[in-house]
Amino acid sequence: MRILVTGVKGQLGYDVMNELAKRGHTGIGVDVEEMDITDAAKVEQVIKASDVEAVIHCAAYTAVDAAEDNVEICHKINAEGTENIAKVCKELDLKMIYISTDYVFNGEGTRPWEPDDEREPLNVYGQAKYEGELAVEKYLEKYYIVRIAWVFGVNGKNFIKTMLNLSETHDELSVVNDQIGSPTYTYDLAKLLVDMVETDKYGRYHATNEGLCTWYEFATEIFRQAGKEITVHPVTSDQFPSKARRPHNSRMSKDKLEANGFDRLPTWQDALNRYLKAIGVIEA
Repeated sequence: MRILVTGVKGQLGYDVMNELAKRGHTGIGVDVEEMDITDAAKVEQVIKASDVEAVIHCAAYTAVDAAEDNVEICHKINAEGTENIAKVCKELDLKMIYISTDYVFNGEGTRPWEPDDEREPLNVYGQAKYEGELAVEKYLEKYYIVRIAWVFGVNGKNFIKTMLNLSETHDELSVVNDQIGSPTYTYDLAKLLVDMVETDKYGRYHATNEGLCTWYEFATEIFRQAGKEITVHPVTSDQFPSKARRPHNSRMSKDKLEANGFDRLPTWQDALNRYLKAIGVIEA
């Protein structure tokens, strides 16, 4: 298959391109320089010229706190940009994978979110991603909306790299312990996305690595596996105020993956171990 991938400079787009190549597919990778998704004419021109069968849309405005002060640009990229792509996919009858987020839910309660639960975004970023979902659903039937959370990959900034960097200059750290979710390794996610695009099992899905943790537990395991001697203190979200509201409950049900014949992702601890090897923190 020939597949257009947006956001190839990011963590996920980078891994998707590699996975497509491994499987003998042709990935056409674009970032803002090649295709500014907020420019409808450019989107139409690039996708039509690429002669593809599907689009895996990884590009997004992901600065969650900054989005609170940059509502218009966040909306323009995550909602309008996604709509621009969806319209062209409809015209050309292409499959589309849209990467979304647990932030489309209100983040309350304790039960895992189901893919078809009511959406009630809790911040500007979540609202813009939700409007992107609505655009995909409005224009397309051949779509996969894949919600992810707590993402980390080789190519880009993430929580793991932040923790490792802080450990170079700190003996003690405080990390939030009342937000629960599942980390997502883009290497594992990329495999699943290519599995999906090879099928016609359309719909909304959740895809994170297996197992649950808090950010505090995640940080503790990062330091344990990396062999770092550092004291981590659990704190509440109230002690670490952020501009954007954060979900306390990011548990996501992945039962639908299994029901449709897709493999669940490995445990987050296993993913973390492979990631630390991939970035050279521990020996492979």
